[in-house]
Amino acid sequence: MSRKNFSSASKWEPIVGYSRAVRVGQYIHVSGTTAGGADGNIVGVGNLGEQTRQCLRNIQSALEKAGASMSDVVRTRMFVTDISQWEHAGQAHGEFFGDIRPATTMVEVAKLIAPEMLVEIEADAYVGKD
Repeated sequence: MSRKNFSSASKWEPIVGYSRAVRVGQYIHVSGTTAGGADGNIVGVGNLGEQTRQCLRNIQSALEKAGASMSDVVRTRMFVTDISQWEHAGQAHGEFFGDIRPATTMVEVAKLIAPEMLVEIEADAYVGKD
């Protein structure tokens, strides 16, 4: 089965040794994705809902590069730094996945790699054809 890695062009990918997404056959796995904008800065500092939307836009971009779409997503995992604000992340997630309804998990973590990051999201997709 073939394997293809997809990059987001982040300077960290070669340093840490990861890819934004990996496609193996019919499966696509998207790495933990934060709210980085095109300029590399975090979008929506202090706003969990906006950061969640940006994470999901970044995931959408990675999936498209790998030949998939958000409708192919079967699982997401959301890591938030303040679970008391879960509804903001949940509402944003629902804007992208309200009809798709993948299996999902949301958990609170002590912190992410930078203090301005409030959420990180992973996604898995199944495209049905190689």
